[in-house]
Amino acid sequence: MFFIMGISQGKKKLDFVNTMVCSLCGKFGRLEAYMTYTYFSLFFIPLFRWNVEYFVTSTCCGTVYSIDKSLGKRIQRGEDVTLKEEDLYPTARRDGRRVASRCPSCGYITSDDFDYCPKCGRKL
Repeated sequence: MFFIMGISQGKKKLDFVNTMVCSLCGKFGRLEAYMTYTYFSLFFIPLFRWNVEYFVTSTCCGTVYSIDKSLGKRIQRGEDVTLKEEDLYPTARRDGRRVASRCPSCGYITSDDFDYCPKCGRKL
């Protein structure tokens, strides 16, 4: 008996568009939401997923923002969500440069030039 199974990563574009003026480049654009996850499949059928993360990208400058999981789940369910500036955590730009770092311990957002978190002191 053969079992074909595997672990892989997936990315799904969510049905969400939010227009806004970008705080980094100052241009008018829209935010598009995505979900990334890791999943286990058996006979090419995905059975369950974990490591689910939600993020949005701006169409004007390509900046990638991470968002809270609760907001991401609401977007995934199709609820009417309007993202505000304080909901967005810039992480990377289209050219691959990181914009900010988030402390894995306390969640504090710092600029990219920090090696240690200024709030809790842990290594970033």
